Amino acid sequence: MNPKKIFFIVLGCIGVGLGAVGAVVPMLPAFPFLLLAAYSFAKSSEKLHTWFINTKLYKNNLESYVKGQGMTWKTKIRIMITVTLLMSFGFFMMFRKDLYIPCAILGGVWLFHILYFCFGVKTLKHTENDKTYGPADKN
Repeated sequence: MNPKKIFFIVLGCIGVGLGAVGAVVPMLPAFPFLLLAAYSFAKSSEKLHTWFINTKLYKNNLESYVKGQGMTWKTKIRIMITVTLLMSFGFFMMFRKDLYIPCAILGGVWLFHILYFCFGVKTLKHTENDKTYGPADKN
């Protein structure tokens, strides 16, 4: 087997593992790890990619985003809070050591991240799992 395929398979498995943990643990975001797994499996094996896109983990966390439909506000806020907490830890650790330029770069990355999720990613009004319906849906 090709070493490049093996690398992507291992990377995909790590992404699935961390994504599964992130789906349960509030401080660990599932989204970027599952996105890494989807990319890695697509690069390594059609069989693994097909398996992954049919898992409940993928369907609940990534499917709507990958299809270009967007994310719910709940998902967006969860991602933004997690990234803010993790980046603020790094920011304060660097700030304590008078590393102002890396702090400014990290602050810029954080700002871009927030703006991207607020304005760059479409917001779903509701998901298929929601039991809330609009006035036109009450039949």
